[in-house]
Amino acid sequence: MDVTEILHRFAKFEGRFAREAVEAAIAQRDEITPELLRILEDTVQRARQLDAEGNYMAHLYAMFLLAQFRETHAYPLIVRFALLPGKLLDSLCSDFLTQDLGRVLASVCGGDLTGIQSLIENPAADQWVRGTAIQSLVTLVAAGQKERDEIVSYFATLFRGKLKRRPSQVWNALVSHSTDLYPAELLADIERAYDDGLVEPGYIALVDVQRDLALGKDGALSKLRDDSHFRLVVDTVAEMGWWHCFREKRPAAKKASPATVSAPVRMPAPKVGRNEPCPCGSGKKYKKCCGA
Repeated sequence: MDVTEILHRFAKFEGRFAREAVEAAIAQRDEITPELLRILEDTVQRARQLDAEGNYMAHLYAMFLLAQFRETHAYPLIVRFALLPGKLLDSLCSDFLTQDLGRVLASVCGGDLTGIQSLIENPAADQWVRGTAIQSLVTLVAAGQKERDEIVSYFATLFRGKLKRRPSQVWNALVSHSTDLYPAELLADIERAYDDGLVEPGYIALVDVQRDLALGKDGALSKLRDDSHFRLVVDTVAEMGWWHCFREKRPAAKKASPATVSAPVRMPAPKVGRNEPCPCGSGKKYKKCCGA
């Protein structure tokens, strides 16, 4: 399969995972990489147009493959993409934003935190993107590319002035991911954030912080390293191939009512992030509810 055919297979969602095209892209890494970068550049420049055309998917294949390739030239492009308006990002990516963007950023940053930190500290960026960027720093620790103390020290600057003190998903993510790193040095900052009403207790409660703190540093970091939600991208086929939208449709057990209206195609992964609200509606964090 040549590069032109690979790109054609990536362009639109057609109901099945483009496995052969992904495998061909990996085999032709040097030839395909410039084209994948071009896809990201084009996506940033024409995001609204591509979204309006519907079923656009090339950018998702591109980001996963470039993450697998550890392609640092993709880093500034993905940061620019992440700065698109939140509703547009949700339409283009759906659950990729909260489930995979952080791991992709960690995979392409080459250890350079500048772009990730610019997302976290940008009040104009989507709050879910900013929270995911915080997650990417924890992923770098889990992968052994950054020291835990360096990231905890940066988190301290967020608690102590770099973040505006108003309730948001950014504060939820900061407390949650501080806890993933064993937050002994940050406990007073975390308690103050709860006192000031900056954190949603249904997302992560102070008792959850204290419970994770009781694991000790070694226990917390061991748990982090074993958590699949904090791993760099290594296999695009494994990452994307099992998404819900690629599942083969089985025949319906009975004929649908004529009044039934089909929902538009979305591209979510069939998983819920451990730090996301539980889908059961309890208001609790998934890892503290049905994911326990």
